[in-house]
Amino acid sequence: MRHGHETKRDPLYPMKVIEISCLEVWREISNFLDGEAHFKVCAHCTAILDGTKNVVKLVGDGVEYQMPEGFSKRLYDKIKAK
Repeated sequence: MRHGHETKRDPLYPMKVIEISCLEVWREISNFLDGEAHFKVCAHCTAILDGTKNVVKLVGDGVEYQMPEGFSKRLYDKIKAK
């Protein structure tokens, strides 16, 4: 893959244009289609995919969310307890 130029979308989060060849797409399309078929029958993988999409959406929107008071301490305590 060759990396192209940065877009002018947002100077804080520059995005790279990635160029791929038709051959690379052709090689991967079968994996993509197999994955699509798998998600139709596997609830576990579908849940993981949906969760990943949600994380990508939340991270990508650039909005910061305030955690409830005491959240950090409760999280730390749970991690420490394990």
